[in-house]
Amino acid sequence: MSLKDALLVAKEKGELFESSAENISQWLESDFMPKWVKASIEELISTNAWEELNDRFYRNLAFGTGGMRGRTIGRISTSYELEEGEAKTPLKPAVGTNVLNDFTIIKATIGLYHYVSQYLKSKGSIDIPRFVIAHDVRYFSRHFCELCASTWNQLGGQAIIFEDARSTPQLSFSVRHYKAHCGAVITASHNPYHDNGFKVYFEDGAQVVEPHAKSIVDAVNAVDLSTTIPFLEKHLKGVISLGERADDAYKTLLKEILSDEASSGEDSLKVVFSPIHGTGAVISVPLLEEMGIEVHCVEEQNVMDSAFPTVVSPNPENASALKMALDKAEFVRADVVIATDPDADRMGVAVRDGGDGLMKLLSGNQIGSLMADYRIKTLKERKVLPEEGSENAALIKTFVTTPMQDAIGKAHGLKVVNTLTGFKWIGKKLANYEAEMSVKYKDAEGIAINYDITDPDVRADIMMDYATYFVCGGEESYGYLAHDVVRDKDANAAAILFAEMAAYYKSENLTVMEALDGLYLKHGFFAEKMINIYYEGAVGVQKIANILKSYRENPPKDFGEIKVNAVKDFGVSDIYDEDGEMIPKQDFFFLECSHGYSFAVRGSGTEPKIKFYVFGQKSLSEEDVLTKIKSEVGSAMKQFMELIEADAHTRAE
Repeated sequence: MSLKDALLVAKEKGELFESSAENISQWLESDFMPKWVKASIEELISTNAWEELNDRFYRNLAFGTGGMRGRTIGRISTSYELEEGEAKTPLKPAVGTNVLNDFTIIKATIGLYHYVSQYLKSKGSIDIPRFVIAHDVRYFSRHFCELCASTWNQLGGQAIIFEDARSTPQLSFSVRHYKAHCGAVITASHNPYHDNGFKVYFEDGAQVVEPHAKSIVDAVNAVDLSTTIPFLEKHLKGVISLGERADDAYKTLLKEILSDEASSGEDSLKVVFSPIHGTGAVISVPLLEEMGIEVHCVEEQNVMDSAFPTVVSPNPENASALKMALDKAEFVRADVVIATDPDADRMGVAVRDGGDGLMKLLSGNQIGSLMADYRIKTLKERKVLPEEGSENAALIKTFVTTPMQDAIGKAHGLKVVNTLTGFKWIGKKLANYEAEMSVKYKDAEGIAINYDITDPDVRADIMMDYATYFVCGGEESYGYLAHDVVRDKDANAAAILFAEMAAYYKSENLTVMEALDGLYLKHGFFAEKMINIYYEGAVGVQKIANILKSYRENPPKDFGEIKVNAVKDFGVSDIYDEDGEMIPKQDFFFLECSHGYSFAVRGSGTEPKIKFYVFGQKSLSEEDVLTKIKSEVGSAMKQFMELIEADAHTRAE
């Protein structure tokens, strides 16, 4: 039976989607595809691997507003894609239209180049489009990075890459530092080993948002597959490679967040650090050691390894990913465990409890709250912030991050700004503040200011005089930012700031857990839980849509005896943030209930699930009731979550 007949039969039997058959036929019938690509497809057809072929070909890998992410290694690999023998090392990225491979990466690079070129021309600029590319440790990350750089240079641009794997936040910094017009990092963050991605940044060092995002998507989608073929062979002559000086520049920036006043206890702090086979140790460990902290790396995980062999998932949000670090912490009697994900934009932490002496994992909300309070206090001690705070200084967080941070920021006299989920929205706020300051400063002073090289304390004064000074920010999913030059979450900065904070509290004879309880005593007890409901496949997509639609058309009025006092529908209502800017429309709901608890609802942008973020809180009157209140709130949260989830399943049908 011919390949064409085999595809037809599989389609008629319902084993192969029509879209898959069409895309496969186009690849097989093309006269420009490399021989091994067609051979791989033929091998999958000959073994009746229809489910695998559907996964690979049922659509074109979506290039969204932030870039793209997907499998680069198939569930089933062909003999051309996988090395024979026990090692099973991937040789080539998976063939297909819905996977990250040479063709999809080149297509994205060409589209991005076309948009940036047009953007520069529209401004009257004659600059050569400059592109900084970083990559993490995943399979084919280095290869994809070099392929992007080669393609960009051949198109007429100037590409800049790093000598080895580097973190996402260092890429964000480097876009600004090297005055690039855009940037990208080849990473799938904390996803499983078989995934990779292409995450795009614009000239401000932040993830792409409007007015550029949709136009970049359109430019990428307009690229014909055949135009990628001439760029399959890499030509790296002329590509600029960044070395130690680039690392030093980034380290210098990070040191600016540290406080000399708080350094007295650092030589007594003992930290276990794990980069979970990723990039985190490149910058964080040298800085921690320079601070005088005793650092013990988890050696088995301090190896850049694309397979992430010691963990099920390289995600510091998951307790299992920190197990080896926790075991080492007990062995060396460490005070703190710090772990970062492969591209070092997220950080997880465990600390030793003064009560039972055991290591306790902290949530992203708790870590962010502790660091926000500490950051604000140290800035006040350094006279960067006035003691009473300032309405022109801001803590920025997402709506689904704990309201405890709202309480902390407001108690310190700061403006608290809430954004939609995703760090790109925090980056956009910083871009807005910088742009506002630049215009007002030039109008008032008659000169322009070089934002990045201005002394950070001077810059803080200028920002508070002419716009808004960004103090700190973050999101509940273990992402934090404590500097206004980096424009994405930064686990390197978070690691050194958390370590400094822990050392400070230790010098004051306090554990981090005691410091957290101190915040609860001051601001009230706050608890946060997440409900993740997974619905797989096309039926699952419909169920998620049903829930979101029902929340809009028939929002809950009560959950048993708990009444719903207010519903905010971000998809239809005009909702403004603390700066008076309208928040973009999104299928996102926030509900406030009669017992003082609240919750948010949104569909996941990357996984087949719907998320419910549940917030509980209670005021404290006496210190000795904190343990009791923690238990009461925990019990009430459990019951509340059961009611929310049961209601969701009903709405799904």
